[in-house]
Amino acid sequence: MKSKPCLLILVLALAVAPAFAAPKPPNILFVFSDDHAIQAIGAYDTWLAPFCREHKVTPNIDRLASQGALFTRGFCGNSICSPSRATVLSGVHTHVSGVTHLGGGIREGVWTFPPALRKAGYQTALIGKWHMAHTPEGFDAFRILPGQGSYWNPAFIGSDGKRAQITGYATDVITKLSLDWLKQRDPSKPFLLMTHHKAPHRNFDPPVRYYRFLDDVTVPEPETLFDDYAGRGTAAREQKMEIGRDMTLSGDLKVLPPGKQPKSLSEADAAEWEATYGRRNDAFRAAALEGRELTRWKYQQYMKDYLRCVKAVDDSVGELLAYLDANGLADDTVVVYSSDQGFFLGEHGWFDKRWIYEESLHMPLVVRWPGTVKPGSRISKLVQNIDYAPTLAEIAGAATPDNLHGCSLVPLLRGEDPADWRKSLYYRYYDPGHSVNPHYGLRTETHTLAYFPRHDEWELYDLEKDPRELHNLAGESTQIPLFGSLKEELTHLREQFGDTRATAEPAPRRKKNPKNKSE
Repeated sequence: MKSKPCLLILVLALAVAPAFAAPKPPNILFVFSDDHAIQAIGAYDTWLAPFCREHKVTPNIDRLASQGALFTRGFCGNSICSPSRATVLSGVHTHVSGVTHLGGGIREGVWTFPPALRKAGYQTALIGKWHMAHTPEGFDAFRILPGQGSYWNPAFIGSDGKRAQITGYATDVITKLSLDWLKQRDPSKPFLLMTHHKAPHRNFDPPVRYYRFLDDVTVPEPETLFDDYAGRGTAAREQKMEIGRDMTLSGDLKVLPPGKQPKSLSEADAAEWEATYGRRNDAFRAAALEGRELTRWKYQQYMKDYLRCVKAVDDSVGELLAYLDANGLADDTVVVYSSDQGFFLGEHGWFDKRWIYEESLHMPLVVRWPGTVKPGSRISKLVQNIDYAPTLAEIAGAATPDNLHGCSLVPLLRGEDPADWRKSLYYRYYDPGHSVNPHYGLRTETHTLAYFPRHDEWELYDLEKDPRELHNLAGESTQIPLFGSLKEELTHLREQFGDTRATAEPAPRRKKNPKNKSE
């Protein structure tokens, strides 16, 4: 008889046990754009941000930042699309992932976080741009653009191996496919959804609804639009990414012959194209611009189309956030917004990326994590895309290997201030596109050091006194102690990450995996 009360207590304990079970890990929505510079986000403190706020270029990303954390010193380790994407997935620098150049594939056996999340019980999906040679792994479903993909009527390759073309504008199509997946997912499991946009990548094709956006305003010019590269190294003068000289009229700026419109547009959309770009082109031809006036015209057209593409991406963020709100998922979902690297928006007279210089090196990173991240936080610690994979794995409660180069950002997101946080970041660029010389270097909180092997030249910039990186200090006698200590730190980083070879070894080719069998 004495055992009955104990039995009753046990029954009651079992009945209420679910209430004390471990909480369900949060969902993760990871929105990743292509070439979205922090200058073109209103929430950042940049020379272009006031213009973006005034004209509501990124209201949804700005709102996301106000509800979460904005990283003010987030950087990439190799500023070009495929390598950065491989690093985001793997948590290691590109000499280890194997993706040092455009279109490479991650080496066999390199850990990536999506399979780890899937093993931890997550339902996983990837929609949009992939741009690597191997088939996505660790996803229950994916629909990816082949290569760079198309802005209009894009083709997609599915996890079933089938290829299908979908009518519409790529950013809108990727958003719809993402929402469709959210609607049919298994609600009993936490989810990882990676929505990867093509925009605002070159050739900067905006949706028809934004052809007239910013049409009647002038975009501010950066102070260095007409940089002469005096005081810099040889590499800065050898590049082929100048707006005035290298940006093409027909491809980049849509200056087509009279009466000709892009073939991808419907009849109604072509009429709108003619009413906007067609009329603009007629006026341009009549003006016969030359020299700096031609560069200024190119800059205005480039920037307006770029920001129109950005606004469409911001629309996508708004639609995804609205879905989370409408379906009671907002409080249980970590939302991350980022892009694969920075981009030059006329600074130094350039477009594109690739360099260790600030505009190229910076990645936007915004994280909303209800109940964990204090709304409106601004995190100034040095972080890098090697940190994304361990961060998302820790959020999901997934296991990570010990050999990752990155660190979880979870302590920073929780408002902690780790005393042992890194003081420098490693960078290496290999791909000679746009005639940008391969180089490597480091970035500290106050300085950037770069070495260009082809010319055996060093560059050193004081980011506090010279934030636009116009004055190379490497040859100045007063900087010898600093120069020496930074070179020692760079050597230490190269040894720490095992990147001491003069050139990168290409990763071996991987077998295609159309059925996506991975764990």
